[in-house]
Amino acid sequence: MKQTALFWAFFRVGIFGFGGGPAMIPLVRAEVVTRYQWLTDEEFADVLAIGNTLPGPIATKMPGYIGYRVAGVSGCAAAVIAVILPMIVAMIAMLGIFSRYRDVAWIRGMGQAVIPVVMVMMGQLAWDFFDKSNAALGWLTSTLMALISGGLIYWLGVHPGWVIGAILLTALLRPAGEKRVEDSA
Repeated sequence: MKQTALFWAFFRVGIFGFGGGPAMIPLVRAEVVTRYQWLTDEEFADVLAIGNTLPGPIATKMPGYIGYRVAGVSGCAAAVIAVILPMIVAMIAMLGIFSRYRDVAWIRGMGQAVIPVVMVMMGQLAWDFFDKSNAALGWLTSTLMALISGGLIYWLGVHPGWVIGAILLTALLRPAGEKRVEDSA
């Protein structure tokens, strides 16, 4: 039954997704693209891009959409419940422990120790997306788009949703007859 597979896939994401929504993205990809093959890499990138333009946490938007796509409304419910259930239980337990032992050094260190692991996971995801972009657009276009997007987001403070929306709008308005010019490597 697809709802059961969705539940366990997103339950694993919820259990191992330390660091919040962005840290869960590589785990979601591993489940839905690699393990179950519910989406291709290109479809996953589209879901991620659209999910980032919408308000709210990505940790529930992606499971909701993917669950709906795979098994309808019941799949959406199963995926969202599965991903938030571990977070709710862990939050209640951890807040209780933290409030009682907040002055103990190893408790403070636990949170800090997770940061490098999340950084590596996000770096791997960024590299995977750059490889996909390179294959689709060429290295020059991919690099220019990354640099321009990074400049708009980090240096000028433009919300990522506006940048993604502008790129989607540009792709929609681009004449159908245009062909990609191969970058010379």
